[in-house]
Amino acid sequence: MEVRVDRLEVIVEKIGEAVLATTETVESLAERLDALAEQVSQQSRQVQQQGYQIFALSEALETLTTTQQHSLEKLTKLTEVLQTLVSSAQKG
Repeated sequence: MEVRVDRLEVIVEKIGEAVLATTETVESLAERLDALAEQVSQQSRQVQQQGYQIFALSEALETLTTTQQHSLEKLTKLTEVLQTLVSSAQKG
């Protein structure tokens, strides 16, 4: 009977050690997951910020394109007026 109790004590001790080791492993994995989640969160914020920047650049490019188109139209009209003036000066 004494041998059985000793064997049971050893088994219980081994189970306890395994539970402790498993608990430590789970805690370590939880810490790593927390760190990974924080990194993902930071990257997500960076991607969102980059999205805002891309949108702002697109808006600026659209404004620049519109302004350039208006400038080109005005330049075309000015060129036509100058051609008319030169033509009149040459005739007169």
